[in-house]
Amino acid sequence: MTEDLRRVEVAGEQPYPVLIGRHLLGELPGLLRPGVRKVLIVHPAALATTAEAVRDDLAAQGLEALLAEVPDAEPQKSAQVAAFCWQVLGQADFTRSDAIVGLGGGATTDLAGFVASTWLRGVQVVQVPTTLLAMVDAAVGGKTGINTVEGKNLVGTFHPPVGVLCDLAALESMPAHDHVAGLGEVVKCGFIADPRILELVEQHGPEITDPVRAAHSPVLAELVERSVAVKARVVGEDLREAGLREILNYGHTFGHAIEHVERYSWRHGAAVSVGMVFVAELARLAGRLDESVVARHRSILSGLGLPISYRGDRWDQLYAAMRRDKKTRGDLLRFVVLEDVARPTRLEGPDPTLLLAAYAEVSEGATTPRSLSLG
Repeated sequence: MTEDLRRVEVAGEQPYPVLIGRHLLGELPGLLRPGVRKVLIVHPAALATTAEAVRDDLAAQGLEALLAEVPDAEPQKSAQVAAFCWQVLGQADFTRSDAIVGLGGGATTDLAGFVASTWLRGVQVVQVPTTLLAMVDAAVGGKTGINTVEGKNLVGTFHPPVGVLCDLAALESMPAHDHVAGLGEVVKCGFIADPRILELVEQHGPEITDPVRAAHSPVLAELVERSVAVKARVVGEDLREAGLREILNYGHTFGHAIEHVERYSWRHGAAVSVGMVFVAELARLAGRLDESVVARHRSILSGLGLPISYRGDRWDQLYAAMRRDKKTRGDLLRFVVLEDVARPTRLEGPDPTLLLAAYAEVSEGATTPRSLSLG
C-alpha cells in the first residue's frame, strides 16, 4: 500500500507521471502501456534482491520479466555495458511494444534510458530511482547517456520515460554521503527556480541529511516534489535543451569537469556543489550577482556537509574538460549563472581572467593555478 502519494505530471509530446511516496513498486505495472509482454529490469548488483521482487510482481501480472545485472555506479555507463543489454534484449526477442525498467541510481536510469531509446529505435522505459540524486535529477526529464574516455554523457539521447516511481523508502539504506550528495541537486533547483526549497533546507537541515530520518520526513517528500516540479516545468517546455533547459545545468559545467579530472571518484552532487559556488563567484566577478547570494550558496551547501572548494592545481585539466561541455559552442564557453535567486541567465565567453579569479575563490590548495591554456 502506498503512503502519502504525491504526483507530478511532466508535460510535453509524451506526458508522464512522477509518483512520490513510500512502497510504490505495486504501481509499476499500471505505468506500462498496453501490449507489453516482456520487461527487462536493468539493475546494479547491490539491488539484486529488489530486482527479483520487481520481477516477481510483474510475473504475477502475467508479464515475462528478465534481469540484466550491470556494474555499480559510473562504470555501467559505457558502450560495453549498453551492448550487453542489447544482447539480452536480442536473445529474448524483445519487440517495440515491450519495455525496460531502470532500477537504481542515476547511472542506472541513464543507462536504462539510453538502451531503451536505441533498441528498435525506441521502446518504453519506466524509471525506478533508488537514490535521492536520481529521484530529483537523472530519472526525470528524458535525458539519457553513457560516458566515453573523453568525458561524461557525451553519447546520449532524449527519450522520456512513460513513468517514474520515486519510492522514498529506498533512501533508508543509502550511505549518508551519497544521500547528502543528492541534496546538491535539490539545492540547485532552489537557486534556479524555487526559493522555498532553500528555506526548507535552511530550516530542516538535520531532518533531511540523515537518510533514515529523511526517508520518513514530510519535509524531504516536499523537497523531492518541488525539485521534480521544477524539472517538470522546464522539460515540459524544452525537452531537447534548445534553450530553457540549460538552466538545469547550473553548476554542472565546472562540476562535470571535476568528475572527469577525478575519474568519476567524486559523487556527482558533491562536484555540482563546488560547481555552483564557482559560477556564483564567476557571476559576482562579472557584476551579475550580489555577494550576499554567493554567501548563501556557501552557507547552505557547507551546512549540509557538501564541499564548496576544490584543489588549486588542476586548472589546465578542468579548463580542457569544460571546453568539451555540451553547452560550449565552438571555442565559446557558456555558463548558466544567476542574477539573483530564481533568476538564471547565461554568461558566454567570459574573460579568462574572470575564470581564473573564480577558480581561485574555490581553490583550497596552496598551489597557484597555472596560467590559462588557450591552446
